[in-house]
Amino acid sequence: MITNLTGTTINRPYGIARGADGNLWFANSNGKSIGRITPTGVVSSFTHAGLTRPYGITPGPDGNLWFTDHGGNKIGKITTAGVITMYTHASIGLPHGIVAGPDGALWFTNLSTNSIGRITTAGVVTNFTHATISGPHQITAGPDGALWFTNRAGASIGRITTAGVVTNFTGTGINGPYGIAAGGDGNLWFTNNYGNTIGRITPAGVVSNYTASWLTNALPYDMVSGPDGNVWFTVSRRSRATR
Repeated sequence: MITNLTGTTINRPYGIARGADGNLWFANSNGKSIGRITPTGVVSSFTHAGLTRPYGITPGPDGNLWFTDHGGNKIGKITTAGVITMYTHASIGLPHGIVAGPDGALWFTNLSTNSIGRITTAGVVTNFTHATISGPHQITAGPDGALWFTNRAGASIGRITTAGVVTNFTGTGINGPYGIAAGGDGNLWFTNNYGNTIGRITPAGVVSNYTASWLTNALPYDMVSGPDGNVWFTVSRRSRATR
């Protein structure tokens, strides 16, 4: 059963994550705010003068929520009390996806600078570049202790260690990759936004591809690992979420 929750402060929400306080936190990409919604549907909104267009959001190891400010070229942090702190760095350019890494830092993709960023919970930013990083979008923590990301423009899947070593995987079955998530089977799963298929890549880089008739021209989009051991993804032209 689907329940729809609305509110005057919800304005084109994008990323969503569960906070340490048991509530859901989301990025209002057009509302220039971070939203919070309780399990009973009570919505709150939090703003900051330096917040422009938040996109991705993830729980951090410090108990706060961390998010990308895609429009402002910043990384933000919000406490469960609603206090926002913004961080800037010359290397941050159209940050998109963000995830907590196994090293206790936050890792994010820089779409316009074709790089992967790392920010500590103290706000120290490090940037990693590589010739194969091209249009990175989403990023996830892999089962091998590395971070995995989609290169949408480069038609490849990238892997970066916590030391900053980048490996790039290409091949048949990778076509406009967008969302990516670690599956319960120990592999990485991703959506092919251009190819209208679902891909799987092993930690060794072996790619498999899966399709269905209803995925034709469906534009599979974002992806997340579910509590049932499956991976769930959104389909932007079919108005549905599936697995």
